[in-house]
Amino acid sequence: MTDTQRPAVVIDCDPGHDDALAILLAARHLDVRAVTAVHGNAPLERTHANARRVLELGGRTDIPVAAGCDRPLVREAHFAPDVHGKSGLDGPDLPEPTMPLMDAHAVDVLIELSRSVPDLEVFAVGPLTNVAMAIRRDPGFASRVKRFRIMGGSLTFGNVTPAAEFNIWADPDAAHIVFGAGTPITMVGLNVTMQSLATPDRRDQLRATGRRTAIAFADMLDFYAIGEGQYSGLPGGALHDPMAVATLIDPTIVTTAPLNVQVETARGSVAYGMTLCDGRGLDAAFRPRGVYTQGGATTPNADVATAVDDARFWDLLFEAIASYA
Repeated sequence: MTDTQRPAVVIDCDPGHDDALAILLAARHLDVRAVTAVHGNAPLERTHANARRVLELGGRTDIPVAAGCDRPLVREAHFAPDVHGKSGLDGPDLPEPTMPLMDAHAVDVLIELSRSVPDLEVFAVGPLTNVAMAIRRDPGFASRVKRFRIMGGSLTFGNVTPAAEFNIWADPDAAHIVFGAGTPITMVGLNVTMQSLATPDRRDQLRATGRRTAIAFADMLDFYAIGEGQYSGLPGGALHDPMAVATLIDPTIVTTAPLNVQVETARGSVAYGMTLCDGRGLDAAFRPRGVYTQGGATTPNADVATAVDDARFWDLLFEAIASYA
């Protein structure tokens, strides 16, 4: 893509090791107008600092960062220090950021960019609190955004509970608002992201470039592999958030199916935070097989990821990270 062809995007995130990869993948291929931080993998004061650390690491201090919501809409806040460390980005010793935060709140930044930037797309790769607040505050926000590309939920299983993925579980009420807003959605969930891992060989591949940024990411991913591995038993952390970014850079890497997605918001339910995907039109391999009408068809509200070409996805991600100094 030339600079004039690059889609304009905002990254709403909670860095987080995989968020860090998503930021620099997007910055290499897309026109990133802002990074907006939210509570999630760590408290807000750490996630907005981590976003700035990552941009400074990649030499992209031209991309502004705004701090957003520090807690969910209704439920209590939960973080993930056992996976991402106390800082949210444990591993390499990255310096404290020097680039300033924007004066504006992240929700106001989202709304203003939706008004001023045609065809704006929003990557929402953390809890959906900022995005839901923008929808609530400005009734026209949802119709102005071209698409929400969400890393969250799952067509199959959860990670924080058997039913729920962390980003949706962290603020199910916000997710309910976003999935009901009428904006086109691409949902990239655990059923595909857990198929793409930062294995030891891939971390070594980053180190072998000899580049400062790639080596720092290899160190991040070493820590992340330990954190995620204690739960998944897999030999590397899953590359969740950059996969959502990849759906815009190369739409052929991830296969999707149009499905109806509802979010369980009943507190105390064993399915609290679950993305209930109506997959009755899919076969056992999650391929579309036709419209299921028994008991009444549901109207799709999201393009849900059902498969990923892991090798091509890694090549895209590796090329981007290895291109930084």
